[in-house]
Amino acid sequence: MADQIAPDFCPTTSHGMPMLGLGTWQNDDPEQCAESVRNALEQGYRHIDTAQAYDNEEAVGEGIASADVDREEVFLATKIWTDNLGYEDVKETARASMDRLGVDSLDMLYVHWPAGAYEPEETLSAFAELYDEGLIENVGVSNFMAEELETAIDVCDAPIAANQVELHPLLQQDDLRERCESYDVDVVAYSPLARGQVFNHEGIQNVAARHGVSEAQVSLAWLREKGITAIPKATGEDHIEGNWESLLVELDRSDIDTIDNVDDVSREVDPDFAPWN
Repeated sequence: MADQIAPDFCPTTSHGMPMLGLGTWQNDDPEQCAESVRNALEQGYRHIDTAQAYDNEEAVGEGIASADVDREEVFLATKIWTDNLGYEDVKETARASMDRLGVDSLDMLYVHWPAGAYEPEETLSAFAELYDEGLIENVGVSNFMAEELETAIDVCDAPIAANQVELHPLLQQDDLRERCESYDVDVVAYSPLARGQVFNHEGIQNVAARHGVSEAQVSLAWLREKGITAIPKATGEDHIEGNWESLLVELDRSDIDTIDNVDDVSREVDPDFAPWN
């Protein structure tokens, strides 16, 4: 079925980001990673997300290069790790990431966490310089709460286009989403399936059963209905295809209300240095 879903069937944000992408966290087997990226692009995906800390940028680049898809069609994002957020380190390691990825520019470059060497003015001035040089199309932040986001917007000379955070039916982040919307900042959901926890929730199971689809597809469709970009990790062809087919799932008001009213909360990514700790 997935080969009937054209890439342009996937909606995009106002910043040109396809709202369903392939996440590559923990996809650190080089051959598998390259193959999953190639497979996703040939399924129709046009958004690939990686990070310096994933240790797979070279493999992601190989997957992009081997796919029968032009580089210009791919929205490619990576993230600067916390150790590399000093002014000179941002500029140096961003270029190193591009070299590993085999590209001349990035569609999105994120601050991975507001931690470690992160200093808002110093870090984001380097990001703005890369933006002005045309090496990055968009500046993004990741794991920022409202306070950190507001500071970033205030000090960065380039627009902050996106905030990538853990977000799924078990961690809905309503207040943060509202704040991002007020600033025209796209919300990008990592771990959008709560690392498999969505499969075990009765309400989500019931919605999936009504539509004859998987709990994963329901969760991804719910995120899309909320205007949230999702980047589920997938390695196997079946999962990559199944996630792409979530674009065909149309939830009605009662389905959305069922998921909105999920009262279980589960944060799957919670390091000590996170800004909420």
